[in-house]
Amino acid sequence: MRSIEPMPGGDWSATLGAWHLHSPKRVRMPYGVAWLNSRARRAVDIVVAVMALAVLGLPGLLLGVLVRLTTPGPAIYASPRVGRHGRAFRMLKLRSMVADADQRGALVTGANDPRVTPIGRWLRRTKIDELPSLWNVLIGDMALVGPRPENPRAVATYSPRQRHVLQVRPGLTSTASVKYRDEELLLGAPDALEERYPAVMADKLELDLTYLDTASPMDDVRIIGRTVGALLGVAHA
Repeated sequence: MRSIEPMPGGDWSATLGAWHLHSPKRVRMPYGVAWLNSRARRAVDIVVAVMALAVLGLPGLLLGVLVRLTTPGPAIYASPRVGRHGRAFRMLKLRSMVADADQRGALVTGANDPRVTPIGRWLRRTKIDELPSLWNVLIGDMALVGPRPENPRAVATYSPRQRHVLQVRPGLTSTASVKYRDEELLLGAPDALEERYPAVMADKLELDLTYLDTASPMDDVRIIGRTVGALLGVAHA
């Protein structure tokens, strides 16, 4: 896999956008991509995001205050991510790590990572830290279901085939998210991340590419159902 460097000034958005749109071996758009990029699907995302924010907005605000009061730093972490057509955006999350975590370790988090705060462990385990990402869904950065967005440095290592996940908006959840619900435990100690994470990333991308080929409204409903089941501790085959 090859890597790329950002354009002058660190403009990852322009670099990744041009890199994706002019990449070699362009192929026919998968069947599922038509649904994923449709206006009907976008309308569903907007309606659900508005309803969820209306119900969960106040609890999310209170949790943000709790994060702010219990650990130094802002309540919200704006994580750099790559979206549809290689466009860079900031994915919003309740901060679950120390304020300078980006400068103190790897891009991904392993088991018992010392950068994770006490309240952050609970937020990450329950996925409540991702409540603010509903705003990203509302404004069009993300969808409810789709390939999970990755950091620009990770996306820069994608193969030409793997780049096809950038044809659609990234999602709050996906088949890969459900399978790797306990990814941090699977990856193990922080010193093993470099060895184990590439294989996990490759498998997640394969699941995402399969989803792009066959995505449909019922697939999205099933993935959301499995996600809810996983969060509630219910085993789904």
